Amino acid sequence: MPFVTAVCRVHQLIPDSGTVGVTAIDKRPVTDPLRVRPLGLHGDVQANRKDHGGEDQAVYAYADEDAAYFSTVLGRPVEPGLFGENLRTSGIEVSTAVVGERWRVGDGLVLEVTLPRVPCATFARRMKVDKWVRTFTDANRTGAYLRVVRSGAVQVGDRIERFDRPAHGITVADVFAGLGRDQAVVLLEGGRGLPYKIEAVARKVLSGVPASL
Repeated sequence: MPFVTAVCRVHQLIPDSGTVGVTAIDKRPVTDPLRVRPLGLHGDVQANRKDHGGEDQAVYAYADEDAAYFSTVLGRPVEPGLFGENLRTSGIEVSTAVVGERWRVGDGLVLEVTLPRVPCATFARRMKVDKWVRTFTDANRTGAYLRVVRSGAVQVGDRIERFDRPAHGITVADVFAGLGRDQAVVLLEGGRGLPYKIEAVARKVLSGVPASL
């Protein structure tokens, strides 16, 4: 059974050379249960709210399996929170989760997969690895953002049940790689409550305009 292996929230805002001047990417594991509401985990924050946070990006999940891949690439452990994730998971597809699939976590929390994580300059500065954005992009192991369908608590060891998966089958990895015309049609016709960013990209694809997240 898939389960939560770590729950992380911002430890401190740290200086950053980007336009905001600070970043909240420094997430670290906590041991106590945390309440999760429509805008994310209790006590978590986003410094750059233009590009991060909001209901479609309330929770960021990353898989132990993908972290293990990058541990090999980097030659060092990818500890929980290093990528700025809120949840570290084991035993469930995250980077290849279907857009709109729903997870029941623990006793009451329900989350819905929305978007891939798009690497940015802040992430690159955090990692201090040459050409990190390109390395992360090429691997297409982005993890997934989730919206909160039903609020609840989360803690280490909570079971994760994927109980609803849309028939369109288009994954966050597909979206990150770039939607084709047929995929755009399928999403617009059958995607339940599509995140506005994906809907906008799909409509641009159908109109012949190059588009990405």
